[in-house]
Amino acid sequence: MPRPLSDSPAAAAAAAPASLAGGGSPPLPAWLREPLLHFVVLGALLFGVDHVLGARLDDPRTIVVDATVAKEIRDTFQDGRGRQPDAQEFKALRQVWLDNEVLYREGLALQVDKGDQSIRDRVIFKALSVVDASMKLPAIDDAALRMWFEAHRAKYDEPARFDFQEAALDGEASEAAVRDFAKALNAGVPGDAKAGLRVFKGRPRGNIAQSYGEDFAQGLADATPGEWRALKSTDAWRAIRLDAVTPAKAATFENLRGVVSQDWVDATASEQRTAAVRALAKKYTVRDEVPRP
Repeated sequence: MPRPLSDSPAAAAAAAPASLAGGGSPPLPAWLREPLLHFVVLGALLFGVDHVLGARLDDPRTIVVDATVAKEIRDTFQDGRGRQPDAQEFKALRQVWLDNEVLYREGLALQVDKGDQSIRDRVIFKALSVVDASMKLPAIDDAALRMWFEAHRAKYDEPARFDFQEAALDGEASEAAVRDFAKALNAGVPGDAKAGLRVFKGRPRGNIAQSYGEDFAQGLADATPGEWRALKSTDAWRAIRLDAVTPAKAATFENLRGVVSQDWVDATASEQRTAAVRALAKKYTVRDEVPRP
């Protein structure tokens, strides 16, 4: 039975056998980096109307990715994320749709649609179950598992965490204005100047970089605790005071062996599923009719 990962995305989901990001491309968000086939989780959620598209089986060995598919991808991403997907995200989600379509065609060929004529996600799930039944995980000893742990250490190490405050500046928020505001706060200003105070506790560095940008995260890491300073985030200048830092803590294999073993099983099975479905896809001709911007 297919076993989705936790977001680990992963389960959200979880995308090429090791990653859907191409070599040299910026890293994808976590929900798109996992090797688990996205269609397990996203099949029903992401493309609720793709059974209409999949019904056009004029040639069962030809899969058409057209403007209707592209619009469904963009509209669904817009609804869930509040923005249009960038080129890399669109490419990854197009592959999700294509994997779904391959599994659906295979499910029809295996006649696993009996009793499920109009329920596309069940057909896909049944076809994936057939793929799973043919998989066999390789054996792994402690030495190899430890090497896998080291290669994925970032997942297990406890990151440095930051306690900090942001004082919102009313009106103009230019660099000069925010720097002057930070100086005033360090000099001791009336309490009402802190009416917009926001307090953050235990925020990991990666989360800060994702929310505010890498330069902001580095500036916060370099800040002197207890001192207000102006830091540039991805969208604005902000008056920030670092309160405390909890140092990073390295994970130990011995303490996490059981967790690491299960993660290896999940990741290896995911990679095998991906490879198996991509091998099935070679039987099909994919015709891309999506208009280029």
